[in-house]
This record gives sequence, structure tokens and C-alpha cells, in this order.
Amino acid sequence: MILPDIQAKTRFEVEYPINASPKILFPYLSTASGLTQWFCDDVRYEGPQRLNFVWDKEDHYAELTSQRLNKNVRFVFLNEQRKAEADATFLEFSLGASGITDEVFLHVVDYSAGQNADDQRELWDGLVEKLREQVGG
Repeated sequence: MILPDIQAKTRFEVEYPINASPKILFPYLSTASGLTQWFCDDVRYEGPQRLNFVWDKEDHYAELTSQRLNKNVRFVFLNEQRKAEADATFLEFSLGASGITDEVFLHVVDYSAGQNADDQRELWDGLVEKLREQVGG
């Protein structure tokens, strides 16, 4: 899971086919209510472009640093003083489609400390399965 830490960070990237249009998927990736349905216990807005992601009753503050409607969104996690820092943990979701098959893909970039690739893959497989259940894809 995305948790700020002083450990060395790794970039984990994975792509999943999702049987839903970007227009349907995007709110699940970019809004507090959508993210709460599949990604974490709760998400609350803390001001313009600031969110509080809650896992296991712990707060993790992030800033929405980029967003392109129905395309991509990036959250940069803040330190304990709620400030951005160099080499910050971030999470990015991008949506793409195959021009040949019209299949939609969710590309995830999870830059965080801690887990090995197998654990990360297992975590994201489970999260994306919950997302698919929500969108019917």
C-alpha cells in the first residue's frame, strides 16, 4: 500500500485490462467517493487538491498534482508535516485503449517504500479485482 516511509523506494508498474469505458472508470480513480469503494478504507477532501487517504485508521495525506479527464491522475503523498518533499511517494493511474480491440487498460505506477514485487503484484491484483466488481468489468 502507499505509505510514506524513509526506506528506499521502488517504482512498481502494472497494467490491467478493464471491461469499462474510461468515462465510467475515471471517477473511481480520481474522486474521494470512487477511491473509497475499492482502494482504501476512506478518502476525505482536505482542501483544494488535497486528500486524506485512510488505511487501518491511519491518515495519509496526498496532493492531487496532475489530472487529465478520463486519462490520468497522480497523487503525491505528503510527509508528516503535510508538505511535499523530494523523492516523494506517489501513485499514478492512467487509462488507455487498444486501437485494435477497443479494450481499456488501467496502468498503475506505485512509487513507494517497502514491499517486494510479488507482494506488490498480489496487492494490486486484489485491489483491481475490487475495482472490476464496482464497475462491472
